[in-house]
Amino acid sequence: MSADILTQEEIDKLLSAANDPDSLETLKQEETAKKIKVYDFKRPDKFSKDQIRTLYMLHESFARMLNTYMSSQLRTLVNVDVASVEQLTYQEFVQSIANPSVITILSVPPLKGSIIYEISSEIAFAYIDRVFGGDGNTTMKARVLTEIEDAVMRRFVNTAMERFKESWANITPMNPNLEATESNPQFTQIVPPNDMVVIVTLHTKLGEVEGMMNICIPYLVLEPIMSKLTTTFWVATSVAKDEQKGQAEVIRRKLNRTKVPLVVEVGRVQITIREFLTLGFGDVLQLDRKVKDDFPCMIGTNPKFYCRPGTFGKKMAVQITQIVEKGEDAADDDDE
Repeated sequence: MSADILTQEEIDKLLSAANDPDSLETLKQEETAKKIKVYDFKRPDKFSKDQIRTLYMLHESFARMLNTYMSSQLRTLVNVDVASVEQLTYQEFVQSIANPSVITILSVPPLKGSIIYEISSEIAFAYIDRVFGGDGNTTMKARVLTEIEDAVMRRFVNTAMERFKESWANITPMNPNLEATESNPQFTQIVPPNDMVVIVTLHTKLGEVEGMMNICIPYLVLEPIMSKLTTTFWVATSVAKDEQKGQAEVIRRKLNRTKVPLVVEVGRVQITIREFLTLGFGDVLQLDRKVKDDFPCMIGTNPKFYCRPGTFGKKMAVQITQIVEKGEDAADDDDE
């Protein structure tokens, strides 16, 4: 039988309570209170800690790819990091978004439902300013985008979602499609207000401008793949995919650079050591092959082709006449 080991603090409390019955009752009430956990039925936790951790790692990959893309396209210093991953009700998320803001609604087939990709006005206008040739350090006040600015941000979101799709590839295939853009968060009701959503907040620094980008993914979208949102599954699929791609590419490169001996065998003859030692200039050896016969073309020690001798320009050459069929090569038969 296993017994619980008391801490020194608990021992001191028991000793003091032994002389005071009221203290003993108080101690029992404190221990009971510690076992009670407050649960809000209006805000049920839909995501476990392991699932939140997996989502964090997924979007760390997305942040790195987005960071590389924005830095190369804008030709300036850009830093994108995952600030937090937390679960809220959809109403709490909507109330936390500034008005106006750059909000895009995207479908993610084959998963059902929509997600939201929200970009703060500071980052949006800095990005637009940089695209149009500015330094990106704009102090423009938040406002609704013009049609041209909206087109620029749509193109950015579409490109960002390609990276989003790639970061999620180890968990599930998805094809994000931009459905609509909004500036007022009250017009973006993709799920009921009390439904739980996971919010991925990306801290973004573009030059001297800092702001946030938020990805809102409802629980209903992720529900069919919740079993895959585990650290073990994500790491296993990531390692397997990386190893498979990496090993295949390494093998392909090495095979392309590999040199193999290719020899055309004119004929064979068997002689004794005594005859070999007496060979001299002008001696003739009779081979086992006629002039009209095809010569075997040897790869290593195995015949793979038949060929005819000839010349190509000023060089000697052979022309392939046929391929050795399977079964003709004894070495291949042994391998099979």
